[in-house]
Amino acid sequence: MEEKTILSLPFVQGFIRLTDDAFRQGWHERNGGNLSYRLTPEEVSQAKPYFTQDGDFCPIGASTPNLAGEYFMVTGSGKYFRNVILEPQNNAAIIEIDQTGENYRIVWGLEQGGRPTSELPSHLMNHSVKKEVTNGAHRVILHSHITNLIALTFVLPLEDEVFTRELWEMATECPVVFPDGVGVVGWMVPGGHDIAVATSELMKKYDVAVWAHHGAFCSGPDFDTTFGLMHTVEKSAEILVKVLSMGGKRQTITTQNFRDLAKDFHVTLPERFLK
Repeated sequence: MEEKTILSLPFVQGFIRLTDDAFRQGWHERNGGNLSYRLTPEEVSQAKPYFTQDGDFCPIGASTPNLAGEYFMVTGSGKYFRNVILEPQNNAAIIEIDQTGENYRIVWGLEQGGRPTSELPSHLMNHSVKKEVTNGAHRVILHSHITNLIALTFVLPLEDEVFTRELWEMATECPVVFPDGVGVVGWMVPGGHDIAVATSELMKKYDVAVWAHHGAFCSGPDFDTTFGLMHTVEKSAEILVKVLSMGGKRQTITTQNFRDLAKDFHVTLPERFLK
């Protein structure tokens, strides 16, 4: 009988699959992008026998008191998504948050050294917000460098209303997949406290936050939903880039069309995106 390891646990397999799927989409050049997942209590119990580290706690760089005692699986700083599937133990980690919600320590992974993603403050502040506003349902935060969406941040006004309406119009499924719309953060230095705060503010209203000239953050309850959200946003952005390259729209989905869609699919679309 094959010996079981932490790598056989379903949440670890899901984490690995998402990093591989996202890399194959072309969203994660070099060490670009990062992924984090908040474990359930049952998953923590399953994983604890494999925890091999219990070092000192390190500052997160943000205060997340409602995450006290939680465990997260995260990609490593400077690590490549393409290598997670090959050596998860060297390219990802499981971290524990202390009882103040302000410090973390590695309990598994990054066996050849390293630390969690440099954008850990953004991830954990986003998790903190989404845990609160979804009553704990959301557990995944994915940050990807999605090509066409980045391109649009150079030509569209950096406004929530503009990006939401333009992306909605490119594919009928978009208002159903992200009915709350998308938020936009103007360019800021990544990895720091300020951009973490700005992104977490958007996450109070949206599941998608666009980082101008950089990429996007998506939040969801599980790996498939979160990957699917990022995939849908980027496909819509790709269509818009092609439409703009062909001279722009000649016809489109109208405001009344959106109202009809919302009624039939039982979603509520914010009125400010329907003007």
